[in-house]
Amino acid sequence: MRVLVVKTSSMGDVIHSFPAVEDARRSRPDVSFDWCVEEAFAGIVALHPAIATIHSVAIRRWRTSPLVPGTWRQAAGLRRALRDRRYDLVIDAQGLLKSAVVAKQAAAPIAGFDRSSAREPSATLFYDRRYAVPRDLHAIER
Repeated sequence: MRVLVVKTSSMGDVIHSFPAVEDARRSRPDVSFDWCVEEAFAGIVALHPAIATIHSVAIRRWRTSPLVPGTWRQAAGLRRALRDRRYDLVIDAQGLLKSAVVAKQAAAPIAGFDRSSAREPSATLFYDRRYAVPRDLHAIER
């Protein structure tokens, strides 16, 4: 099984997501994990031994120059790379509209927070599976 984790930023949020990958690997060693992350944090994700492939995104840069042809080429390249991997599942671990849009590019079932748990409820419109997670839990537990 091939799973893509989408947690694009910030550094602390990315690091806090690592234990979830470890827990999943312990219970399902057959699962291969890839990660989609903002280019500034790709080096941090590269340190995790369970992550097979890292897809860097430049959402912060793309937002500042949306009309530049290079932006569209890079976004199209990301979409192609995500679809080429043929994921069985995408987990939007961020719960933001930007991460949900990135997750959708993989053309695979997406799991994420439910409407009351996501930081941006509109992100849940992109999900195939939604899970309630209490907001008062520590980030590592969420």
